[in-house]
Amino acid sequence: MARVVKKAVYGTLPSSGRVQLPLHRESSRISPGQNNITLDREDSQSETSSSSGNSSVECSPRRRDEYLRYEDSDEEETYPTSSKISHSFVDLVSQRSLGHGHPASVNLEYGTRHLLTNGNFREHQIQLGEMNKIFCSQWLNGHQIVFGSKCNRLSVYDLNKKELFSIPLLRSLQNRQPESQCGIHALAINPSQTILATGAENTNDIAFYSLPTFDPLAIGEGAHSDWMFDLKWLDDCFLVSGSRDTTMALWKLEDAYHPKVINFKALSVKRCKTAEKVRALAFNKRDVEIAALSLNGYIHLWKADTFKQTGSQKLHHGMENVCLGYQEERNLYAVGSRSHTTILDARSLQQIQNKNIASLYPTCGIRSVSFRGDILSIGTGTGSILFYDLRTSKYMLYKDTTREIVFKTNTGWVAADDSPQAMARYTPAIYTHCYDGSGTRLFAAGGPLAVERRGNYASIWS
Repeated sequence: MARVVKKAVYGTLPSSGRVQLPLHRESSRISPGQNNITLDREDSQSETSSSSGNSSVECSPRRRDEYLRYEDSDEEETYPTSSKISHSFVDLVSQRSLGHGHPASVNLEYGTRHLLTNGNFREHQIQLGEMNKIFCSQWLNGHQIVFGSKCNRLSVYDLNKKELFSIPLLRSLQNRQPESQCGIHALAINPSQTILATGAENTNDIAFYSLPTFDPLAIGEGAHSDWMFDLKWLDDCFLVSGSRDTTMALWKLEDAYHPKVINFKALSVKRCKTAEKVRALAFNKRDVEIAALSLNGYIHLWKADTFKQTGSQKLHHGMENVCLGYQEERNLYAVGSRSHTTILDARSLQQIQNKNIASLYPTCGIRSVSFRGDILSIGTGTGSILFYDLRTSKYMLYKDTTREIVFKTNTGWVAADDSPQAMARYTPAIYTHCYDGSGTRLFAAGGPLAVERRGNYASIWS
């Protein structure tokens, strides 16, 4: 919602107290220093007092039609001003047009919440051809989305041109390939929006590109022996990666604008204790910590400044923990499992009461989670996106109804027997979804839930 600080403007009001009047000729008998002639408020009675030999003159109340003129004075009575908060967009626009410098901001989730509750979102499907299932995605700007697929393709879709562009992958010098390739599972853009980190040609290496041109910058190699599952930037230079081989690596990208592509190794590679396949990462900027989710049902904490593991917490729902989200304002983690989304306090990793969210589709599998302010969106394995309100602790409802807001995706395509000519329709799993900067468009993508089946799905809800 619009949040505008309104400051009241006050004029100078006549004093309701005593007004000093000039002495009349008749009062010349009063000795100097005794000219305390006062005029009280009109609703008060005239007073006559005498003490210590001092005399006073009685004044009658002023008439209602009497007009008093006040000269400018340095001793004007002041009144305290007050600040009020307006939640009206009319005040926001009017104050901005008048050039007032009062603080004003728009709630991050207001547009998203309004479109959701009023049912204004519509699905617009993107044709991807024979690309395999999509695992990760990110908005580059207001009209371009970058995503990676299981067939190891890095692509950019332009909404204005309705075109799909392929980005060439980078190959390391060592060429240490894992036993099998799995495609691009992760991509991350640094805070200054200048560098993209994602999977390279070998899925255990990391490729760095300059934005917005996608010029190759560097290749990180030698840290992981198996698939790289997730990436998170700590700042514009430092990056953390998590792998299927249970290791985590800390990278520092130096000489990012060197004229030729550089190959470099990680600053540190450590095994994540008590973990089995590091599946997802989250960076807690408030506590300077890295949270790592492992497939065996544990969440692990690492200090970002020292890159040391500080603890592990067993999760109540331990099956198919594959996605992790972080909400900075409330300092919360969201963990998706087979049938539940669990909200954890980032300080203690303990589950928050009434925040163990059962899926509307049991056993479907939670494949992606994303925060937009207090709105938690949940991508499922049955092609549905659910929306949970942290403030009310329940799924969001359409306005003036008791019906939950659910995005049911269109069908995607799958190749039968690995033959592009024999295609069948199916309901995709939502492996990734992300909002644009305004929160008014949602990109969702995925593919068949079964690992061996080939297919894709991508849509924009706006």
